Amino acid sequence: MITPELIQRINELAKKKKANTITEEELVEQTKLRRIYIDHFKMHVKHHLDNIEFVDTPPRKPH
Repeated sequence: MITPELIQRINELAKKKKANTITEEELVEQTKLRRIYIDHFKMHVKHHLDNIEFVDTPPRKPH
């Protein structure tokens, strides 16, 4: 589950990386956290797409 704390940590690590102050351990952590976030996002998109129902409408009559 994506928590505000997880997002906050991802953002903290992104700022450290941008400032060139990130350690190797933090880079590994960042990769893991990003993967968790992306997998969760993909799961939600898939869930929404799986629940789309296509309905065929009869063709319109020409005027």
